Order: sequence, then structure tokens, then C-alpha cells
Amino acid sequence: MTQRTLTLLVLYYSRHGATRKMADLICQGIDSVAGCEARLRTVPAVSTVTQASAPAIPDHGPPYVELDDLRECDGLALGSPTRFGNMASAMKYFWDGTSAEWLAGTLVDKPACVFTSTGSLHGGQESTLLSMMLPLMHHGMLMLGLPYTHPELMTTAGGGTPYGASHWAGLNGDRQIGEDSRTLTIALGRRLALTALKIRGA
Repeated sequence: MTQRTLTLLVLYYSRHGATRKMADLICQGIDSVAGCEARLRTVPAVSTVTQASAPAIPDHGPPYVELDDLRECDGLALGSPTRFGNMASAMKYFWDGTSAEWLAGTLVDKPACVFTSTGSLHGGQESTLLSMMLPLMHHGMLMLGLPYTHPELMTTAGGGTPYGASHWAGLNGDRQIGEDSRTLTIALGRRLALTALKIRGA
């Protein structure tokens, strides 16, 4: 009997492109695992004009996330730049609209991980990662981090934590992702996929 390919949702918001680059690396890690595939999605920016609305399809990049993506996924990687030590308002706005999925238990027992980028080295990487975990835990997801069996956690100078992948992007998002952060971000996507396979096998 042929088993279906597992779909891992990689959901991110990015202003200057740094978090998008991390999302691509998460996808690379997921796609490196046989039997798994990444589904890349984003969220629209929150407008300061109350009546403004974003087009249904972005001009470029991946499609906007739909609630069906939550129902169809076998796991989730969530990424956002930091905003004063918290996730960006666009990502928070999306999760504030998932009460029906919370009540239905749509995401219960699915694995999840988080990743972020910051403008400054001590700009809230760990607090942002922890803040992104909170709605996922309310949804009953199984949170994954990065274990210290990854030696890069001891040598990285720009990002990478036991709570998830991170990257010091600079004020304009133009700092390149260092080799340690790159390795850890790919490893996080791979760990998400391998865990989803283990859960299905169980």
C-alpha cells in the first residue's frame, strides 16, 4: 500500500525578505526528507487604512494562507520578523482569526516549529520565538526546537537557538544568513518532517 506524501505548511511573514529566505531554507530541509513536501504560504500586511484590503493573490511570491492549509497540513513551521520582541501584527492577525479551527481541534497533535529574523543582534530573537509558540500550544500542537546535538548552537554568532531558528538580518534585512544559522534552519525543517513521519508511523 502506497502511503501519501505528508504536507508540511511553512507559513511566514516578511517585510524586507530575510524571513522569506529562512522560510526557503526550512522548505529545503522538509523537502530533503522522502515522503514529505513543503507548502509555502504567507500572510498579507495589516493595512493602516481600515477599509483597505489586499488582493486575493499577491503580486509575487507564494499564495496567501487559507484556513484549508491548516486543515490539510501534517505539521507547521511558523516564521515572523520580530516586532518589539513579538511576532509581527500581520501574523498575529491571522492567528486571531482561527477560533473555529481551535474549537474543532484542527491542529491538535501536529508537530510545529518556529523561526524569526531580527534587525539587531539582541533584538528579541528568543522572545519572538517563544511568543509564536503560544497560539500553537493553544491549538494543541507539539512544539519542536533544536537540540544541542547540533554543534552550530555553540558556535553561531548571528542566530540559532534551542527554541527555533533565528537570524540577525540587520536593519534593512541585508545581512546574509551565516553558515551556522543556515545549517540550523535547514535542520529545523528536516526535524519537523522527520517528526511528522514518526507521528504518522505511530
